[in-house]
Amino acid sequence: MVSSVLFGVPDVRDRAGWAAADGAAVLADARALLARPAPVLTATAWARTFRDGVRTDYEDAARELRERVTTLVLAAVLTGETPPDEVPFLDGAIDGLVTLAEATTWCWAPHDRHAAARGEVLADPDDPFLDLGAAEVASLFAWSDHALGPHLDRRAPGLRKRLRREVELRVLTPFERIRDWHWLGLDGDAHNWNPWIHSAVLTAALLLVADEERRRRLVRLVVDGLGHYVAVLPDDGGIDEGVAYWWHGACRLLECLDLLAGGGFEVPELPVLAELIRFPHRMHLGGDAFVNAGDAPARLSPAQPWHVLHRWGERLGDAAVCAFAAARARAGGRLVWPSAGLGRALSGLADPGWRAVVAEAGEPWLAREEWLPRVQVLVARETAGTARGLTVAVKAGHNGERHNHLDVGSFWVAADGVPLVIDAGQPTYTAASFGPDRYQAWPLRSEWHNVPEPGVPQEAGEAAGARDVRVELGAAEAVLTADLAAAYPGVPRWIRSVRLVRGPSAHVVVEDDDSVRPVRLRHLLAGAVELADGEASVSRNGVRVRLCWDPRHTTAELERRELTDPLLRASWGGYLSRLTLLVREGPARVRLEQVR
Repeated sequence: MVSSVLFGVPDVRDRAGWAAADGAAVLADARALLARPAPVLTATAWARTFRDGVRTDYEDAARELRERVTTLVLAAVLTGETPPDEVPFLDGAIDGLVTLAEATTWCWAPHDRHAAARGEVLADPDDPFLDLGAAEVASLFAWSDHALGPHLDRRAPGLRKRLRREVELRVLTPFERIRDWHWLGLDGDAHNWNPWIHSAVLTAALLLVADEERRRRLVRLVVDGLGHYVAVLPDDGGIDEGVAYWWHGACRLLECLDLLAGGGFEVPELPVLAELIRFPHRMHLGGDAFVNAGDAPARLSPAQPWHVLHRWGERLGDAAVCAFAAARARAGGRLVWPSAGLGRALSGLADPGWRAVVAEAGEPWLAREEWLPRVQVLVARETAGTARGLTVAVKAGHNGERHNHLDVGSFWVAADGVPLVIDAGQPTYTAASFGPDRYQAWPLRSEWHNVPEPGVPQEAGEAAGARDVRVELGAAEAVLTADLAAAYPGVPRWIRSVRLVRGPSAHVVVEDDDSVRPVRLRHLLAGAVELADGEASVSRNGVRVRLCWDPRHTTAELERRELTDPLLRASWGGYLSRLTLLVREGPARVRLEQVR
C-alpha cells in the first residue's frame, strides 16, 4: 500500500497533528448534526426522475447524507475519540457509512442509462452505473478508511472489508470492465465527468486496493483516461462549462496529479496548467460574483477547496492565483468546507501552512482586462487591481458549448463588483435539463439573455456561433466585436460590439450594426429598476447603473419576473426585471454608466 500519510493527510493516530488543526467550525457542525436525524434514501424519491422529472428529492437527500458522514468523520478524526470511551462522532460516521453501503445504488437516477434501457424505475444492484454519485461515495469511503481506519477496526470490525467490497462492485470493477463509458471522452467530448470520476477511482485504487499489480493497472487506466480530458482543454485555460464546473473538472485534474505524486507515480508535465489555474480569478467580478456563462450560479459558493488552488498557484509561481484563493477562503470564513468533499477537507485541515496563508492579506489579482480567445470571453475593468467602478464581460462563443445557454453575444455589467446587467444562471436541474427539452427552461433561452432578437430567437448547436470575433485592448478602451448572424436562422449579418470606455466619464456602449428593423434588445436586470423617457436605472446593494438610448425611434418595455426556483432565488432574491428596447429604425445603441 501507499504511505499512511498520503497527500499530507495522516490518520487518526497522529494526535499531535490533528490537535493542531483548526477544526472548531467542523466540530460545531458535527454536534448540530448529531441532534438531527439522518436523511433517508427512498426508492420513491429515486424513481421521481422517471415519473415526473424531479431529481432533487433523491439527490438532495444523498448529498446531505454524504455531507453528514463527511462532517462526522472529520469530527472523529479531530477529537480522536477512542473506544471503549463514548464515541458519538465515530458511531454517527459508522452508521452513515453503513447506510450508504446498504443503499441499492449510488448512481443519480438521471444518469443511470442501464435502468432507462430496461424501462425500469429502480436501480439494479447487479448492474451498477458508474456516474458522479458513485464517484462521490467511493471517494468518501476511501478517505474514511484512510483517516479513520484504525478506530473503525476497534469500533466496528468488518466495516472496512464491507467498504472495500462495495467500492469494488460499484466502481472499480465497472471501471475496469467497461472501457467505453461515455464520460471517458473517447469521441473527443471529454468534460467534467472525466476528472471527477477518475479522481474517485484513483483515490480508491491508492487507498483501498492491496494488490500492487492491480493498483498499478488501475492507475494506468486513470492516467490514460485523464489524457482525453487534457486533450480538449484549450491552451488559454478557459472552461466553457463555467467557473462553478471548474472545481469539478479542472480542480479534480489538479488533485489527481497530487494523488499520483503522493502515491509515488510519475506525474505528467502539462503546460496548460499554468493557464488553467488562472481561470477562476479571470472570471471574477467582485465579492462572490463571477461571470456565470452556462450552467453556473451568479454567486459562487464559498464551499470550494481554495487550498488546492493556492497550492498550485505556489507550485507554478503565480502570485495572483495565490492571492485570489487566500482572499476567497478568508471571505468565506472557514479553512475548509465538508460539503466540498472529505479528501479535500482532510487535506486542508492537515496543512499547517494553510491557516497562516488565509490570515494574510495578498496582492490584488484583478487585471485591467482578461481575454480568453478559445472560449471567446472578455472581462474588462475601469481600473486594474480593483472591482471599484465599471466591469463589463462579454462572450461570443457558440450554442453547442457544454452546459450551454442560448447566449451568443451576451454581456454583463457590474458596478463596484455588484452585477446589475446579468445572466440569471442555472435553475434547479430536472430530468429534462440535459435532454431534447433543455431549452424549454426560460433562464436558458436567448430572450432571457442580454442579446438582440432580430425577429427570431437564437438556435442551439455549435454552428450557431459568433464569427469574425475581434478584440481591441488598450488603456483607453476594451472592445469585442463579432458577427452574431449564425446564431439566428435566416439572418445574413449581425454585427454587435460591446465597448468599455475608460476615463473620467467611464461608460459601456453596446451597438448592433445591422439592417433588420424592428429589433428587440433584451436586458436582464437585477435590482430596483426605474424607467423614464430614454433611460432606465437599476440599483442594488448601494450601487446604480443607468442605461440610455435614443427615445425617438425606440420604445421601452419593462417586465418583472417572479422567481420561484430556489437556486435563482439564492442568487437574486424574489425577482428579476427584463428591459426590452424595440428599435424601429435608426441606430441600435445603448450606453451604460455608473451613477455615483
